[in-house]
Amino acid sequence: MAYSGVVRVGGPADVHELAGLMISKVAVGPTNNNAYLLRCRATGEQLLIDAANEPETLLRLVGEDGIASVVTTHQHGDHWQALGPVVTATGARTYAGRYDAPEIPVPTDVLVDDGDTVRVGRVELTARHLAGHTPGSIALVYDDPHGHPHLFTGDCLFPGGVGNTWGDPERFASLLRDVETKLFAQLPDETWVYPGHGDDTTLGAERPHLEEWRERGW
Repeated sequence: MAYSGVVRVGGPADVHELAGLMISKVAVGPTNNNAYLLRCRATGEQLLIDAANEPETLLRLVGEDGIASVVTTHQHGDHWQALGPVVTATGARTYAGRYDAPEIPVPTDVLVDDGDTVRVGRVELTARHLAGHTPGSIALVYDDPHGHPHLFTGDCLFPGGVGNTWGDPERFASLLRDVETKLFAQLPDETWVYPGHGDDTTLGAERPHLEEWRERGW
């Protein structure tokens, strides 16, 4: 069955099989968070994006091969409720944006800055610092050499708009500026977007609405 990106809490993972990477998406917890397990097809090494909730669900998804690392996209509690148990069970290295790491109760092993590379096996992900939803949110870009890019946005970009900035014009302007300059301006319309909650989208589906978002202020 083709990957749809549509998952529900309590339901099975949906798996996006790429030439060099397998991406398993699962929904967990009371706020319908997405967690993504990335597996390098060449080496079998695995990385988890956002140990959000339900550690038992995430550890079943990880399986016996374990994970080498966990990336937390930002400091909000709904994205790290399972981080402690998952790290304890797997010994994984922890990654988070430099400016959000102090607010994450599980110690961060690797502080991530804009443009840094995060590796899973032979696969390289590029971190983009997007300020506004939180001071140190990060997105991860996989520029697939065999196809279009894949983009993990945390709570910074969703179908229909950028992440919540709670009515703060400065935070909204910052987030929209970073999303425009670091994502839309650098990546093609075919880029597949994996958000922190809900269904997937593409940059092409969202690009026509940028001016609309600017005018409405959220």
